[in-house]
Amino acid sequence: MTINQIKELLTQGENLNIEFKEAYNALPTNLFETICAFLNTDGGTILLGVSDKGEIKGVNPAAKDQMKANLANLSNNPQKLDLPYLLFPKDYEMGGKWIITVQVPLSSQLHKTGGQIYLRSEDGDYRVQGTEQLAGLLNRKLGLFSEQRPQQMATLDDLRPELFDKVRALMHAYNSSHPWIQLSNEELLQIGGFYTIDKETGKNCLTLAALLLFGSDLAIQRAVPAYKFDCLLRRNDEERYDDRVEIRTNLIDAYDQMMAFVDKHLNDPFYLEGDMRISLMDKIFREAISNIISHRDYMSASPGRLIIYNDRVILDNPCTQHFFGEITPENLHPYSHNPTLCKFMIQLGRFDELGSGVRNINKYLPLYSKGAKPVFKEDKQYFQLTLPLEGPVKGPVDSQKSSEKSSEKSSEKIVSLMAENPNITIAELSKAVGIGDRAIEKNIAALQSQNKIKRVGPDKGGHWEVLK
Repeated sequence: MTINQIKELLTQGENLNIEFKEAYNALPTNLFETICAFLNTDGGTILLGVSDKGEIKGVNPAAKDQMKANLANLSNNPQKLDLPYLLFPKDYEMGGKWIITVQVPLSSQLHKTGGQIYLRSEDGDYRVQGTEQLAGLLNRKLGLFSEQRPQQMATLDDLRPELFDKVRALMHAYNSSHPWIQLSNEELLQIGGFYTIDKETGKNCLTLAALLLFGSDLAIQRAVPAYKFDCLLRRNDEERYDDRVEIRTNLIDAYDQMMAFVDKHLNDPFYLEGDMRISLMDKIFREAISNIISHRDYMSASPGRLIIYNDRVILDNPCTQHFFGEITPENLHPYSHNPTLCKFMIQLGRFDELGSGVRNINKYLPLYSKGAKPVFKEDKQYFQLTLPLEGPVKGPVDSQKSSEKSSEKSSEKIVSLMAENPNITIAELSKAVGIGDRAIEKNIAALQSQNKIKRVGPDKGGHWEVLK
């Protein structure tokens, strides 16, 4: 959000999607009633430190950081917000005074605070009373978000237990004190919002989002037969392709496989941000790939695609149209097509706050590709992101040699990571290297056969030793 956008909100005044609250030293007591109402109704923006009439009163500069931390922690706490929805407050200085903004998206789930369900109207927040209002709210959400479709025939046996272990490892790598790390598989499904009410039977059942994240390949294909991501290299032959990977697996491994395809075919130039080296390629494509995973319409028969040309990369996916035309940082109004998936990807560190993709790609692409500007466009139920390229495309190489070189690069990185952290796990290696668990295990087996590394002790409780 920009200062100009905030000024525009102040001129509009409070309405269905805008709320002002005075908050000098602490969060308002009724803040989560508004957050809950926005999540349940149509999303909105809360400005803290602003009077009901739109006058900037300000937030205590000495208290603002603690207030932001408290808000983020409480939004992820099921005792305060049930189901949790991690929010990202930001502070801005305007006219010598500080305000805090909280952007709250429309959620595909039902949220409560203090045991009550709230909705938003032009007059403010109000409690849901009666089964008719509740039924109408549930039907509206099911109609808007395909991720919440009930899977009546799906059971826990259709889910892969090792994926739950992988997401815990990813959470730990992202935040070692993450409150979800110690939860059981069933508790993770509950707190993540992967159950819904089947209106035909009235029973609780798994959602499509649960299968997409944790399901076996067979269970996913049974639920959404047309689902796939198509990764294509069209460097020498733009009519057909020079390399192709079709992905029909769970979204956690699908992310790794798409990142590996990018790493195989694009360079990653050296770049320092301050005194620290960062991967521009990772910054850009982490956002781009998370976007097509989290925002696509999984009921559509069209695939999500990642296509690498000599002079550009195109990522596109089918979606339920919310905006028409080109999306820029100036006209950005974040909208989540799959809020449950987005929320869970945030917990894994694979997805930032809603709208971060537009901002971060606009920031880092010009550094990666000589001033290039990305084009975000939503049109005719399809989203497309075009990333112009100048220079970073890897030259034409034999596919077998390219695969061998990519494997060698991955093996070198694995050895380096093991040297830094002998207790590193398969899941942590997978996240750091950008390839799937099976590819990591294959590289480890090769390294062990070459006497470059060895395992000391058992799989659980042991450690890696790098051999000279």
